[in-house]
Amino acid sequence: MKSEEEWKKILTPEQFRVLRQKGTEYPGTGKYDKMFPSEGAFLCGGCGEKLYETKAKFNSGCGWPAFYEGVDGAVKEVPDADGMRVEIVCAACGGHLGHVFRGEGFPTPTNERHCVNSVSIVHDKDA
Repeated sequence: MKSEEEWKKILTPEQFRVLRQKGTEYPGTGKYDKMFPSEGAFLCGGCGEKLYETKAKFNSGCGWPAFYEGVDGAVKEVPDADGMRVEIVCAACGGHLGHVFRGEGFPTPTNERHCVNSVSIVHDKDA
């Protein structure tokens, strides 16, 4: 585990704000919102851990990248303090990814939507 000072040295200010301080990027502004690569995977923008296969990405229209499932064991769920939502974090480094929503009726195998900040991830072709 890195200290917050170590994270500040390796992350951009926006990555630090989102990944370490649980911020949110503005909807529709992220690099990966409308990007649908045919192969590869999405990695944690902080530690490089593999989080999502590209095949799990879908267009939810929410303004953030959406995935219907994470790589087994790579994405950890943490209830928000207010009990209203469930936060998702990188299981390896604890970096904030976004939130998970269930039962929204999307035609996906899991009926889940992992709503992820683009700045929290990187496609392996960009790494």
